[in-house]
Amino acid sequence: MKLTALLERLQYEVVQGTKEIEITELTNDSRKVTEGSVFVCISGAVSDGHQYIEEVGKKGAAAVIVEKDVEAPKHMTVIRVEDTRYALALASAAYFGYPAEQLKVIGITGTKGKTTTTYMVKSILEEVGHKVGLIGTIEAIIGDEVIPAVNTTPESFTIHQYFRKMVDAGCDAVVMEVSSQGLMLHRTAGIPFEIGIFTNLGEDHIGPNEHKDFEDYKRCKGLLFRQCKIGIANVDDPYFKDVFREATCEIETFGFSEKADLRAEHAELVTRPGYLGVAYHVAGLMDFDVEIDIPGTFSVYNSLTAIAVCRHFNVPSEKIQKALKVAKVKGRIEMVKVSDEFTLMIDYAHNAMSLESLLTTLKEYHPKRLVCLFGCGGNRSKTRRYEMGEVSGRLADLTIITSDNPRFEEPQEIIDDIKIGMKKTDGAYVEICDRKEAIRYAIVNGQPGDVIVLAGKGHEDYQEIKGVKYAMDERDLIADILAEEREREQ
Repeated sequence: MKLTALLERLQYEVVQGTKEIEITELTNDSRKVTEGSVFVCISGAVSDGHQYIEEVGKKGAAAVIVEKDVEAPKHMTVIRVEDTRYALALASAAYFGYPAEQLKVIGITGTKGKTTTTYMVKSILEEVGHKVGLIGTIEAIIGDEVIPAVNTTPESFTIHQYFRKMVDAGCDAVVMEVSSQGLMLHRTAGIPFEIGIFTNLGEDHIGPNEHKDFEDYKRCKGLLFRQCKIGIANVDDPYFKDVFREATCEIETFGFSEKADLRAEHAELVTRPGYLGVAYHVAGLMDFDVEIDIPGTFSVYNSLTAIAVCRHFNVPSEKIQKALKVAKVKGRIEMVKVSDEFTLMIDYAHNAMSLESLLTTLKEYHPKRLVCLFGCGGNRSKTRRYEMGEVSGRLADLTIITSDNPRFEEPQEIIDDIKIGMKKTDGAYVEICDRKEAIRYAIVNGQPGDVIVLAGKGHEDYQEIKGVKYAMDERDLIADILAEEREREQ
């Protein structure tokens, strides 16, 4: 591939050498540089790629793309751009042959709801024959290949690598979570989004390594709507107008409000033994009834978002109804059948805000008892432990305190911190350090009408102890416990 082809959509200056050269690879990781590579120097939070120019030169790099003045070995071409992150995004698209242009790309941004909504959209579109790739917080899905995620929105090179694999696998659409960090760091620059979605906004991700303030967070969310054809927004969110202030796309809205183009009416909670859900009527741009096997008002928003997207793919209402009944997200209010008398679910809630939201939602179903099992991660803020203990003590009828990922801390010390928060309430609790035994206690002592939540692990299939990740999937633990209890009864 010619270097000129890689740079064709960029503004740049040739500082040294010539752009009329053949190149072999594109990378921003100095460890992956080989003979003939182009190395993009990214100024990161941990290290600055410009420091590695001499090293990559010795490995045979043919060219470097920089945003600073540098000294480079004479054999290397030096390309200067204004922003190397932006350059990496556009160069990656070129390197993989612009695969996004062969896909309908759907981007979902917002503080909450991104993950569940991506799976709902994928489920509905596949119901009518589309082959849909997915990029999100839990994993990337490309045909039959599942790749565990590192970031909600991967680096731009990885995104285009996935897009290329999706096109080669026969996908015609992709739904992806688009984080504010991903937008701020140009990971999604140059992607021609067909549809952009705004779910909601909460005061999250503000800090030295993320967004400097809430205004910056809002601004970054809004970048998606300057890069898509159609923007679909939650009109009920107080920050909707702020996020769309500089939007250049067509705008549609969804929500409970009468102003919404697509709205939910007559929402009601549905409860049966071992089952919690929600039902409502879709009005406005479409007209039909929906029932979903995921509890809570936020499930109405998530499903309404998915419906708004799939309307643009001309999906019939009966196909939407069917797909929403089976759409499941691993570890997000994931119900696991263990009894006809009580309900058990697994959820990723691993901080006070998400746990409060989850438990408040479940209390609306008026369970006989709300039982919350959770632990906290080691080598993380102690404040989170106090806060989660206090939330569970206040909202749950019984809390089972156990271990999560203790990392390099002692599990019992983490439990003791959680109890400090618990003791600010008059909530009942037990402590069982071994997570499997804690789950066994919850199941064996389940009472008719109970709702039991295993919080914190969600989709994770490991437990991290002293630097080692041991296999541990709560679904497997539950299956083992049920088998062991059956044996015991015989």
